[in-house]
Amino acid sequence: MTIFLCGFMGCGKTTVGEALAKKLGLPLIDTDAYIVEQEGKSIPDIFAQEGEPYFRQAEAQAIRTLCTKNAVIACGGGAMLNPDSAAYAREQGAVVLLNESFETCYARIRNDTNRPIVQRSTPEELEALFRQRAGIYRRHASHVVEGGCDPAEMAERIIQALA
Repeated sequence: MTIFLCGFMGCGKTTVGEALAKKLGLPLIDTDAYIVEQEGKSIPDIFAQEGEPYFRQAEAQAIRTLCTKNAVIACGGGAMLNPDSAAYAREQGAVVLLNESFETCYARIRNDTNRPIVQRSTPEELEALFRQRAGIYRRHASHVVEGGCDPAEMAERIIQALA
């Protein structure tokens, strides 16, 4: 089974993904790390040198490639915004939205220099982006799991949602 974790930056996709993968005995693949490995450069460098549209294309290609894996896939915050990628992921596995509050996400990302969108945006702009993306994530998700708990509990909630 392929489980795609989606949601806003800082919602816990990688951290919860680690706990979930361990519980299910599956590998965890982080799409951002996968893209960095494929491109041979950091995400800020990809954004600076190639632009965000190029990164989004790489993200869409990563989703298509990783759909064939029996794994937990921690998607970048923009991966499931692409309707084609989201539909393909839903056809191949489960797309789980980690539904965390903006306040929680922002507290986790505000000082992260590896996130170009965070670095170039004010807190108000990030909150507007969070609100804009929330409905899109919800529409593309096959399951929505509420946050507000530790990663182990989130992993349990995901397992229950998928049962």
